[in-house]
Amino acid sequence: MSESGLSPDDVKGSGRGGRIQKQDVDRTLQARAETRMPRTEITEITPPPGREPEPEVPVPGRPATDAGHERVVPMSPLRRTVARRLVEAQHNAAILTTFNEIDMSNVLALRERYQERFVKAHGIKLGFMSFFVKAAIEALKAFPAVNGEVRGTDIVYKDHYDIGVAVGGGKGLVVPVVRDADRLSFAEVEAAIADLAARARDNKLSMKELEGGTFTISNGGIYGSLLSTPILNPPQSGILGLHATQKRAVVVGDAVVVRPMMYVALSYDHRLIDGREAVQFLVRVKECVEDPDRILIEV
Repeated sequence: MSESGLSPDDVKGSGRGGRIQKQDVDRTLQARAETRMPRTEITEITPPPGREPEPEVPVPGRPATDAGHERVVPMSPLRRTVARRLVEAQHNAAILTTFNEIDMSNVLALRERYQERFVKAHGIKLGFMSFFVKAAIEALKAFPAVNGEVRGTDIVYKDHYDIGVAVGGGKGLVVPVVRDADRLSFAEVEAAIADLAARARDNKLSMKELEGGTFTISNGGIYGSLLSTPILNPPQSGILGLHATQKRAVVVGDAVVVRPMMYVALSYDHRLIDGREAVQFLVRVKECVEDPDRILIEV
């Protein structure tokens, strides 16, 4: 602002409490440049005498004009909101991602062993998400900064666990929140996620159900994703990305064996969370999922 001769009165801030951000200054400078730009008349350019204009060379296999080959569709309000929040996350947080891999053998065996009884007792299938929700909560309790938030110059630690679960809705990706997930049983977590996902597909979620999460889990594996770096859901400081389970050769002891493995990713705000905490958080999730009994007895 000093270099450009701008005063605070010249710029309208879009940050918290009217705080001026870099993009506000850029926007003001661009508007000034446009108003100062002299208008010029467009005149027809004719070739010099005795020289014919060069014909336009069409792209092979495509008409010279794109008319009829493009569609312009306005972004939906939801898509505009998602786009704005994702850009805000990139500008307002120091996002870093760490990775690990999880052996899903014990979870798969447990699901197969108890699936029939679980369905009879609760009327819903036992999926993966309840294990990861419970494992994430145990890791959040051990590393509370991941469940926190940077608010101005303060750190807000949250002692409740409202877990956002990213699902594909009828109008795009949404993140409904499972409230007080630490107080729910496996069956209650599965039922809550199934209900939220069904209503997301039918566009029946309320704004209240999409707000107030403290941590997010995104499962790109259901679409076949093998590895990704999820983007934070502001103002949250952490998001856990799950991926497809694939059989891979791994070393167990001194033997090479085939195991169902899943890559997991934790994106986090480095302003609040140190690399050591992030790595240990992901290790804690790995330990809980690879040994599900730890989740039940909380050790």
